[in-house]
Amino acid sequence: MKLLKLIMESYTLSTIENQTQEQASAIPLVSRISSSVHWFLLLASISALIFYQVYSPDWDYLDVFRINGFTLLIWTTVLFFSSIVSSYSKNYLTGFQYHKRFSLLSIGFTLSVLLFVMSNHILALLISWFTMGYFMAKLIGVHKNWGEARQAERFSLRYFVSGALVLSLGILLLCYDSNQFTVQGLMSTDEFSTPILIFSSILIIAAAIIQSAIFPFHKWLLSAMTSPTPASALMHAGFVNGSGLLLTLFAPLLILSNTLWILFIIGGITAILAQFQKLIQVNVKHKLACSTIAQMGFMVMQCGLGFFNAAIAHLILHGFYKAYLFLSSGEQVMQSSPQDSPRLRITVLQAIAVAVYGVFGALLFSYLTGKTSITDSSIFLTLIVAITVGQATYNIVKEKSFTYLQKMTTSAVLFIVGISVYALLFNGITLLMSEMPMIQVPQSLDTLQIVFGIIFLIGFFIMKLGVHTKSPWLYVRLLNLSQPYKKTIHYYKK
Repeated sequence: MKLLKLIMESYTLSTIENQTQEQASAIPLVSRISSSVHWFLLLASISALIFYQVYSPDWDYLDVFRINGFTLLIWTTVLFFSSIVSSYSKNYLTGFQYHKRFSLLSIGFTLSVLLFVMSNHILALLISWFTMGYFMAKLIGVHKNWGEARQAERFSLRYFVSGALVLSLGILLLCYDSNQFTVQGLMSTDEFSTPILIFSSILIIAAAIIQSAIFPFHKWLLSAMTSPTPASALMHAGFVNGSGLLLTLFAPLLILSNTLWILFIIGGITAILAQFQKLIQVNVKHKLACSTIAQMGFMVMQCGLGFFNAAIAHLILHGFYKAYLFLSSGEQVMQSSPQDSPRLRITVLQAIAVAVYGVFGALLFSYLTGKTSITDSSIFLTLIVAITVGQATYNIVKEKSFTYLQKMTTSAVLFIVGISVYALLFNGITLLMSEMPMIQVPQSLDTLQIVFGIIFLIGFFIMKLGVHTKSPWLYVRLLNLSQPYKKTIHYYKK
């Protein structure tokens, strides 16, 4: 019997080894090479970032490319996500007919993002912006035999090409008006005619919100569910964040043209609408898509407040947790029946705890980041932090398995550690971006900001109270707004 057991174990181990070898041989060579190249580039980028901070070299090439702290920060972030996704997809897509094509498109997308953030000449910038959209559209439709995937590719590509054309028109008008053909040159002059400056700024904003799926351009992201999970991770962790990079690069022009209020309003509306839409989704990837749209709304809002450094910090943190959520989405139930959302129930003591911890969290954030003014737009950043801490505190104090002491201690530890880490990241990113002009220009509070801030808060509490579920008209409107393009879902019978 022992001999038979040893023979069976040997056979089992041999079978597993053979299966492993077969799986390894099924992985395309380009995919294995791609993973190694991504990790090598990541290490090189980290090394370059450290070297740059120590020696501050001048890395410019004929005014076409420019590498600074901001460039290396984004390179490191993008390459980190790309390396993770590349390693994940190497095994995840084993046996997939278009595995090799996916790997090549992923490499092309990563390189186009790296090219975009180092571009100084306008032509290089516009070409890289277009290629980012092209590669992402191809990743969305990588499954060429799937009709809905082909439709999603065409649908998203129309958005991306439109955004590239709008951006090209806006920037080329500025170049023609100022006779400057580099990003650095455009940012260092204010000799623009007012109509062209305002019109071009609006076009740049339009290009940014198209790529980040900001309302009313959110349909392309909701229709991109045909992409494989690793492509979705790249899209939500990297591609949609491109608007934050674009707006940061052209921050001085947007401030000079006095168009930041457009970003503040559109971002706020998108954040609230997308959060509502997320609550009524039953598909895990659609939930994540609506969450991404809402987060992009917050990021655009931060740009509208004049805090482009906060927007960059936001997009980096969003990339980390959204990539993780997409790569682990297979563990979730793909489709489930709609259920009633849990009602907001809170006692007086819990409400006091939420309010106290929210206020202390906001004060700690203000102290650590120097955002102590209550007369400019920094108050909105502080308010968002207070809401975040308050919501986290509520989730803890309603936990029945905790004692009162555990609830208070856990809440205090989490908000102190969380706010401290975020402030450290925020200050570090601000330092790395110090060469960028006008990355932090708080705007004076005006009536429009105050009124919209109140509307934003009302919308947030309406959402938390679940009022949208009690209004059939509102529920249906939100459901319709969150539907993908009709030809990207159940359109082909075969």
